[in-house]
This record gives sequence, structure tokens and C-alpha cells, in this order.
Amino acid sequence: MHALLVEDDDRMAQALGTALARRGHTVRRAARALDALRHVHEAEFVLLDLGLPDLDGLELLRRLRALCDAPLIVVTARCEERDVVQALRAGADDYVVKPFRTAELMARIDTVRRRTDRRTDRDGAHPETGPELPGGGRTVRAGDVEIDPAARTVTAAGEEVRLTRREFDVLALLAGRPGEVHSRAEILDRIWGDVLLAASRSLDVHVAGIRSKTGRPGLVRTVRGFGYQLGHPAPPDDRDAGRDGGRDADRDGAP
Repeated sequence: MHALLVEDDDRMAQALGTALARRGHTVRRAARALDALRHVHEAEFVLLDLGLPDLDGLELLRRLRALCDAPLIVVTARCEERDVVQALRAGADDYVVKPFRTAELMARIDTVRRRTDRRTDRDGAHPETGPELPGGGRTVRAGDVEIDPAARTVTAAGEEVRLTRREFDVLALLAGRPGEVHSRAEILDRIWGDVLLAASRSLDVHVAGIRSKTGRPGLVRTVRGFGYQLGHPAPPDDRDAGRDGGRDADRDGAP
């Protein structure tokens, strides 16, 4: 696999490059944001440091995501929860804080790559597919929200909603068995392949993104102390929507 390593520290770049090469990966190192943007189309996965000299790493992450859907792991010294949440919302697949153990990072790369959507080439004209989800690919309606797993589309009141890959996978998993409550561990294992990601609040961030982008806070219902379930959201102009969604959203931080 071909990795794009975006890292301005020479010693760190050399260590990571050597570790990746030992595992059979080819590596292109970019020390600046401009170089990363120039070469991202070649990458099969990306390791991104946020502390770059020419552009804030979070802004670069957003730009990379607009150009490329390759698996992307942030590898940075920033450890504040706000930075983790912003990176995940911007499209990072995982977040690793320096200093770290090389073996752990390599394991996370393998996990992210296994769980990242399989893609066909452009001539195949097939949409991206995520993890195998229950429900047989049928379209599911929840209130005025329609989820089409086969086309990987979501509409609310007939308007298309643009979710990230992970946000869609979480919503489609819940929609596949709408009557069931899915545990946090199950969702993390099915979508991320790593139940330990619960510590990073990755799942909570993506659930919040679904609620915000659809404008339906009640679309994903929190079952306190266990997990999530597909809800029955009211339209945003329904006075009950704010109350119902607010209760779910308040519980999201401590399910």
C-alpha cells in the first residue's frame, strides 16, 4: 500500500517511514500542506500531523477530505478533546496522540484499512460500499427521513443530506434493524473494528453529526447506558421535535 506521510519533523518522519517500509508499504513524505495536497491523489492511506508550519492541520484535513477518500489517521501531539472531536468531524478515521507505540499505530492502520469502504474503479460505476449491513439493502423511512443503503443516500423532507462515510455507516446500521437497540460495542466493532475507540468519543461525534446535518435530533435515539436505536423524528417545525431530540442529545454524552 502507498502511504502519504504528512509530517514536518524529520526524525519522526524517518522513524515512521522506516516502520511503514518494514511492513511493505511505500511512503511519500510531505513536510508541508501544499505538498500533501499535491500528492494526496496517489495515496492509499494518509498519516497526518496537525502541527504543520504552513497551514493548520485541521484545515488541511478538511481540504484533503474534499480531494480524497483514502483512510486517514491523525498522528499528533494535540491531545485536547476539542481537537479530537474536530478532527473526527472533519473526516479522520482515527486519532493517535504522540508519543505512541509503533506497534499500536501499525495495528490501527491495519484496522482502518480493513474497515474502510471497498471501492471499484470508475469504469465499474458502482457506488462506494461500507461494511456489510443488515436489512438487505432496502430503503428505510423514519419520519420524513429516507435512508437508501444501496445508493448510500439520505434525504430529509425530500432534500439530500450529505453525511460523511462513517456517519452514513452508523445510520445505515441502525436502519437495517430499526426496531433493535444496538450496543456501543457492537457499532464500534461493526463500523470501526475497534471497541476501544469508545474512549475517543468517535461514535458520539458521528451521532451528533447525523442529528445536526439532518436537522432531526430524534433520528438517532440514545438508550442510556447501552447504545443507540433508529428514532422516529418529527419535522423541525414540529414543537415536539426540539423537546424529544433535546432529551436524546443530552443523554448522548453519557450513554
